[in-house]
Amino acid sequence: MYVATIPNRSSRPAVLLRESYRENGKVKNRTLKNLSDWPAERVELLRAALRGDGLAPAGDGMAIERALPHGHVLAALGTARAIELDALLPRGNERRHQLALALIVARVLAPSAKLATARALDPATASHSLGATLDLGPVKVKELYATLDWLGKHQE
Repeated sequence: MYVATIPNRSSRPAVLLRESYRENGKVKNRTLKNLSDWPAERVELLRAALRGDGLAPAGDGMAIERALPHGHVLAALGTARAIELDALLPRGNERRHQLALALIVARVLAPSAKLATARALDPATASHSLGATLDLGPVKVKELYATLDWLGKHQE
């Protein structure tokens, strides 16, 4: 099998997937598929495969730099939103509102001190995807304590 490019006078060349065979001692060609509509990159990849060139496996050239657990975050955050827990939190300062929601959900996921919670939410030291899901960016411990003070002021 091979890919043949057949020139046409008035239009673009035809690209065909062909096969050679012998019949009564003569070499003949049979067209298996017209590849004229394929993108050029795809045709070249097929040509390379038919030549037997070593093609790179799908995973080569890529490396997973970081993967954070997400399923439990999605379940806990989805439940909090389903019961409208975020609607009970005070509004006015969106960053504090998101941090307060993160504090509650983080407590459900892995109860820990505020320092450990800040580290789990910060992108540089995250242990799950909650900070990224809520788009918090860098989180400092002082911010979490300020959020708790903010919540206390707005408590009825």
